[in-house]
Amino acid sequence: MRGLKLIDRFKSAQVHAFNPTDSSTGKTRLGAARAKLDASLIKSLVSKSMPKIPNWVSISEAILPFGLPKSELLESNLESHLNQIDLVGSLADLYRRFESCSEKTTLCVEQYSLLRGLGDPKLLRRCLRAARQHAADVYSKVVLSAWLRFERREDELVGVASMDCGGHILECPKAALVDGYDPDSIYKHCSCSCGPCEAINESIYEENECFDLEKENEVWFCVGDEEIYCDRYRIAALSNPFKAMLFGRFKESKLGKIDFSQNGISAEGMRAVEVYSRSGKLDWFSPEIVLELLCFANRFCCDILKGSCDAHLASLVYTIEDALILIEYGIEERSNLLVASCLQVLLRKVPGSLYNPKAVKFMCCSRTRKRLAFLGHASFLLYYFLSQVAMEESMVANTTVKLLKRLKECATERWQKALASHQLGCVFLERREFIAAQRCFEEAVEAGHVYSLAGVARAKHKQGQQYSAYRLMSSVISEHKPAGWMFQERSLYNIGKEKISDLNTATEMDPTLSFPYIYRAVTKLEEKQIRAAISEIDRIIGFKLSADCLELRAWFFMALEDYENALRDVRVILTLEPKYMMFHGKVEGLYLVERLSCLVLQRSQPDCWMCLYERWSSVDDIGSLAIIHQMLGNDPGNSLLRFRQSLLLLRLNCQKAAMRSLRLARNHCSSEQERLVYEGWILYDTGNREEALSKAEKSISIQRSFEAFFLKAYALADTNLDPESSSYVIQLLQEALKCPSDGLRKGQALNNLGSIYVDCGRLELAADCYKNALAIKHTRAHQGLARVYHLKNQREAAYDEMTKLIEKAQNNASAYEKRSEYCERETAKQDLDMATELDPFRTYPYRYRAAVLMDDQRENEAVEELSKAITFRPDLQMLHLRAAFYDSIGDVTSALRDCQAALCLDPNHTDTLDLYNRAHNSTVS
Repeated sequence: MRGLKLIDRFKSAQVHAFNPTDSSTGKTRLGAARAKLDASLIKSLVSKSMPKIPNWVSISEAILPFGLPKSELLESNLESHLNQIDLVGSLADLYRRFESCSEKTTLCVEQYSLLRGLGDPKLLRRCLRAARQHAADVYSKVVLSAWLRFERREDELVGVASMDCGGHILECPKAALVDGYDPDSIYKHCSCSCGPCEAINESIYEENECFDLEKENEVWFCVGDEEIYCDRYRIAALSNPFKAMLFGRFKESKLGKIDFSQNGISAEGMRAVEVYSRSGKLDWFSPEIVLELLCFANRFCCDILKGSCDAHLASLVYTIEDALILIEYGIEERSNLLVASCLQVLLRKVPGSLYNPKAVKFMCCSRTRKRLAFLGHASFLLYYFLSQVAMEESMVANTTVKLLKRLKECATERWQKALASHQLGCVFLERREFIAAQRCFEEAVEAGHVYSLAGVARAKHKQGQQYSAYRLMSSVISEHKPAGWMFQERSLYNIGKEKISDLNTATEMDPTLSFPYIYRAVTKLEEKQIRAAISEIDRIIGFKLSADCLELRAWFFMALEDYENALRDVRVILTLEPKYMMFHGKVEGLYLVERLSCLVLQRSQPDCWMCLYERWSSVDDIGSLAIIHQMLGNDPGNSLLRFRQSLLLLRLNCQKAAMRSLRLARNHCSSEQERLVYEGWILYDTGNREEALSKAEKSISIQRSFEAFFLKAYALADTNLDPESSSYVIQLLQEALKCPSDGLRKGQALNNLGSIYVDCGRLELAADCYKNALAIKHTRAHQGLARVYHLKNQREAAYDEMTKLIEKAQNNASAYEKRSEYCERETAKQDLDMATELDPFRTYPYRYRAAVLMDDQRENEAVEELSKAITFRPDLQMLHLRAAFYDSIGDVTSALRDCQAALCLDPNHTDTLDLYNRAHNSTVS
């Protein structure tokens, strides 16, 4: 399983080979695995009918050729990002520095590194946007605009070039090359058309070669056998050295002809100098001539000419090949703008440029870093971006190692050294270079990163020092405030009941850690309790969908011969990660789908639509994803299905996979109006609300459609609506409902319309909307109808409505949470406890229980209830509430710290700002 590190996963000496060759047969292991599956499967398994199931042993051998997972081979992942012992304190410290520091770009990047562990893409994107907003130098702008583009993965959009401008100044490649700080840049848009400039034909220059010059101003520059006719005053105006030569005490000031043959410029180049001295333009010259002029300008200190050459050449860089050639000239001639433009092309083409051997050689070279550093272009920011992209592509590639080494060389601050060393340690650990990994982790610990001690312990364990690793993690637990990851790591070096005890403690302290559930599930499997194993792994899948947990559950279902559920899970795995390799990386997921499909009843496309409707109605998001994956196998270019897939993935908090599905929907759409809608959703989901509205309006202007109206209404409703705006959103949703669509989407539109009616106090109309939605099986409308009953003081009816949702929905943690609002305190507590058990990420239950404890004057217990959740999910609302609790009991220092941490997550949160100012003023007075 990819998310788990199985000890035998890297037994091959070829670290990079997915399919190393079997020396005895000459076949790859993947080929051998396929052969084994093919040989084991019975020929009578046909695709369109339910086969006769043969002996269970033969089927198990066919589907599970590599056996079931074993507990002694399992180990947890080491996080490659910074994992602070006291994240709240670190965020508070960062906010204090942000308040007093004028150079905010570096602080925003540090904030990004601290928040990566929270796994919130929107929060991380906001950090990068803030860093780009505060960037003043061209170099930082180039890196950050490329980073923002990469986060949206525009390289996967068909028809979008790397240097295209999306209309927003923060990501515009031309705007990135403009020096200076603009505090309002985050709100600005540009309408430029970014593309390569073309050099004007040289013949134009030849036609304008000769002009009448006054005789007393003339001077001839001789280059070889040719004489170039120039204006003495204009050449002198190019630089002080020329002025001194032509009008000073040098002998050239008396000469009418000056020999320039030994000054490194051709006759053609000198003619270009003359034309530039008159026109101030370079448009008529080829890039080769402009490069010659650049060298000439450097030699004779012609600053204005150099700036013109720099800008002109920078506008010509468009391909990786151009960039690699011109950046050498730029570095040699110290042309900052040209170097920045070349870097921009290389960066905006990642990850593709990381597969170009020449580009990789240039970017990974230590000499390149030193040369760029000499110009002020090599810094932590550049290699941070490149190394993160490389790690996403491959944790074991040589390119990743080299870029992380450059990152480490650029690190100056403690957090930078800790990050670079820790990530390099993680990569070495994956490559089984344990001594090097231990050394890097120890360096990260010296830089103050306590979590890297887990890496030291892991490296020692891999070298056979299990007891030393155990002692190290025990000392971490005793010397620091205990956290779930500490017990999880120590469990790897423990045995028997102590191991299980550590894992249970890890789950108690941080119920979002996957490994304890996985280990307990495999242990139950080994005890022949397969149903109990499935129940255990279901606990984590219910709120944290991941490929490794789904694969484990698929193994369990295959062991039970429940091939339909196994196939469902494998299809969802491939939805999350299309290139996922099953059975310890030995079998392609798609191949296993083919094999399992032979063992289950096949559905036609109409049957799939009916099944999708049923599962969507029962809020079975995982089952719905599996059906859509099957339908896409029959119709891979169906953009509507890709869009539905993205909606489900967003609901399951799988934003990366959701955005990939949206991009595929956009790439496969058949009309411009449909493409505009999908582009609008991509923009909306990446924080560009205004641009999303613009796309929706353009789509409507071409053709009225349900999705265009729905997108516009959804984006407009994402603010505090005044009565006029609410009426407009209602009109948009009504227009959407008039357009053709299916029940799945119309049910959602009716649900949203009911919500707007409720906000406007029009309860009867809202109830009608919810009832109409329920009539077409939009099950979530029970929640809206319950809210209407509650506002009508029909609390019992509201409770009953939510009970219906709980009974129908497979994913019902939110339903338990919402039902708690319509019952007495004790019953509410039971519902909220159930919501927490089903989904520990939900913060409302913790806040409610803390508020109840505070009302009962049990202040310390109230704070502890919030602290328990904040340790693994430092949520804005919980930090604000705990700050308010601290403030009410007179602990102003703690209140200020929590406010600062909350404002680091959202600096514009009004309630927290008010509380922070009150607490701060009380300390001053």
